[in-house]
Amino acid sequence: MDAHHNTTEPIPAAEEIAEDGETALREDAYWHENLRLLSGLMAIWFAVSFGAGILFRDLLDQFMLGGYPLGFWFAQQGSIYVFIALIFYYAWRMKRIERKYDLDD
Repeated sequence: MDAHHNTTEPIPAAEEIAEDGETALREDAYWHENLRLLSGLMAIWFAVSFGAGILFRDLLDQFMLGGYPLGFWFAQQGSIYVFIALIFYYAWRMKRIERKYDLDD
């Protein structure tokens, strides 16, 4: 066949290629930042719930909070409060990230 053989598929305009490439890069950056945020928040949640409530409980029980040993408090209530705070922080931060990448509603 000839090297200059015409195909039946239309070739997209340069603007369409640039926009699609830009959109794909923006979405990749968005997901990268989203996953980095999730990883950080999950690490905090793990450290508070498993670390403070179980692993370091004996060490933290030397201190008191509201009349209860601190390790016990984290195991029973503290990790729940931290989890709720992380949810609110995630929602607030995701709105900012979505605006940054022009992906908000």
